[in-house]
Amino acid sequence: MNYTDFSKPQLAYRYEFAVDELDAAQACVEAHGFAVVKQMLDEARVAELQAAVLDVVDPNHELGPGQSRTHTSFMEHAPAMWKLLDDEQFMRSQRVFTQADELTLNRSAAIIRNPGSAPLVWHSDWRGFHKGAPRQANEILNRGDWPSGIWFYLTGSNPQHGGLAVIENSHVADWSGPEGFTLTEDGASFYPNGGEPKGYVGFDVPGIVPLFTDPGDMIVFAHRTYHAAFPNQTDRVRLSCGLNFRPRQVQVAAPWPLSAAGQAFVQAQPVHVQPLVANYIGIDATWRSEGMTG
Repeated sequence: MNYTDFSKPQLAYRYEFAVDELDAAQACVEAHGFAVVKQMLDEARVAELQAAVLDVVDPNHELGPGQSRTHTSFMEHAPAMWKLLDDEQFMRSQRVFTQADELTLNRSAAIIRNPGSAPLVWHSDWRGFHKGAPRQANEILNRGDWPSGIWFYLTGSNPQHGGLAVIENSHVADWSGPEGFTLTEDGASFYPNGGEPKGYVGFDVPGIVPLFTDPGDMIVFAHRTYHAAFPNQTDRVRLSCGLNFRPRQVQVAAPWPLSAAGQAFVQAQPVHVQPLVANYIGIDATWRSEGMTG
């Protein structure tokens, strides 16, 4: 399928906002599950982060055509990303979107998707669907109602370039899936009615909003919002990075030790930034609860 047929949607509501319209952007997230804040980063910051994603995610330049890779603790290894913690405009936005005055860094990530890389399955990052004890790291870090997505598509987002798509209004607690689809048993994805019960890959889904953004724009989506990424059909690598925060009063106990890189990251922060990282727990993506494998 050629994704050049997708055009920027004209919705019945605004979902793009300037950096001085944060309250309106948060209202859009609350109402529809997503928003875009235009030009949160300047060109110099974008260039720094592009270089950092390449250096951290693929340091040996070994990713080939059609391949992609995700780094799940990007912040720990990317001093260019640390600067966001000391950027008042950015941190003001995070206080608005997290709906808290005092924040703790929750997690971060970065992704490289080379030309020819495949589309990403539709999913919600939220892991509160599982009511029992956490079984994997995501079920510890992704259980709150703070935004799941604070993403910078550093090379821009559009359908042909492996850009992001969200499903409007899919962030509400009683959402039962798009018309013609059934939620998977774990609630993390959906599949066509009567089809194989596994996460769906495809963009013929009711309510889809393909996002067209520039490199300095910030994409925000709510904790439950369902989203996917198009395949990269261009000849350019797609680079992205993201992070999120949780309210500082929300204490999260980690069953893994903070890595050496995580400790070094925390210790490297200046005194006035320390409150943002004092309760940072990092991530061990290999952690499984006792008796669980895979």
